[in-house]
Amino acid sequence: MEHHIFTLHSWPKAILHIDGDAFFTSCEEAIHPELRGKPLITGGERGIVACANYAAKGRGITRGVPLHQALALCPDLIVLPSDYETYSLFSRRIFSVVRRFTPQVEEYSIDEAFADITGMRRVLHASYEDIAYAIKVRVEKEVGIGVTVGLSITKVLAKIASTHKKPDGFTVISGRNIPSYLANLPVEAIWGIGHATSNYMRKLGIRSALDFARLPENTVRHRFVKPVREIWHELRGEAVYSVETEEKSRYNSISRMKTFAPPAEDRAYLYAQLSRNLESACIKARRHSLAPQKIAVFLKTQSFRSTGSEARLNRPSARPLEFSHLLTTLFDTVYEPGIRYRATGIILLELIPDVGVQYCLFEDPLRLDKIERLYVAADALARKYGKHTIHLGGSHLVDQRGAGTRGEPTARSQVRFIGETGRRHLGLPVLHPPKKNTP
Repeated sequence: MEHHIFTLHSWPKAILHIDGDAFFTSCEEAIHPELRGKPLITGGERGIVACANYAAKGRGITRGVPLHQALALCPDLIVLPSDYETYSLFSRRIFSVVRRFTPQVEEYSIDEAFADITGMRRVLHASYEDIAYAIKVRVEKEVGIGVTVGLSITKVLAKIASTHKKPDGFTVISGRNIPSYLANLPVEAIWGIGHATSNYMRKLGIRSALDFARLPENTVRHRFVKPVREIWHELRGEAVYSVETEEKSRYNSISRMKTFAPPAEDRAYLYAQLSRNLESACIKARRHSLAPQKIAVFLKTQSFRSTGSEARLNRPSARPLEFSHLLTTLFDTVYEPGIRYRATGIILLELIPDVGVQYCLFEDPLRLDKIERLYVAADALARKYGKHTIHLGGSHLVDQRGAGTRGEPTARSQVRFIGETGRRHLGLPVLHPPKKNTP
């Protein structure tokens, strides 16, 4: 019988997944109610759709579509620049609402969170279903954006529940109801299962999530790698993944990319952008006490073609001044004069714990020690005055010329409150002046 392979208990744990509906455009609609119901996208500054509201999706517009194609599909489309600073404020408000119901909240992304509400029934005098629904209602009322909520007994099942009905969905998968939800879910739609794994499963005759969950443990152990085996347990109602309340500190890689407009072919400017990418990635690595052993660089052309190159460092380090010469060498291998580029990017690879400066033969220990102390001071200044207060000279053109413009600047970028600098803004609500001639 199907129920024999799954838990007989309805709620051994209660895990909630909350997901913002078309989050970026929902934030814009919350700020500008007059835009609701009209086709709207964000990403105008990049020339590509970053987020489309459901009115735009109804016209066939999806994320990643070039702006010119989106306008061809929908001539009356409203195009806004992405205001990530404002979206992050909405994100913080959502998470603060969820934390009123439980302290165990994992901020999975800017518009997604997991929450463990196990054991809160007695405290809140409500069922798990009522608690989850109350969170949904409270977020929509106080934050002013729509969210979809999934509730189940593991993180994977909660994620499946939240994707069952969108937008404005609310789906509950108790332990005893797992088979009915997995039966019609294709394996490629399982959270955490990639394209290669789903193809492999289909070769084995595994079509649905239920087919996968029914496999004997011995078969799963011998045919699949550990991450897939963990998903198998989660699908069966056996919690493997806990709700992580701490900020993520373990990374396999760290990447930073900058898209700018109009596209550029100037070598000095492109190198400045790449240098700024490197600084940003290394700032995050130092914050988590990590050091890369390899770095990769890439440039993306206006036609979305990417070229890249990578190299191993002499020693693991997250201090760009130590290997800026290597960045120059990598850049020269991918840069082609006369080509117009729309984005630069850097990836830090093979991250390991940062143990400080490691001295090697033929190197100047005094110089390396000065570099380490320089970055300690630079990070302290960044915490006080904003990121990139001190930066590589090679990236200075970014400050002089900016990233270019495409479309209107965001409202937040045009406002400077008392005490703010160009690099550091206060965590205050956004001031949005009335729009003129809104379509």
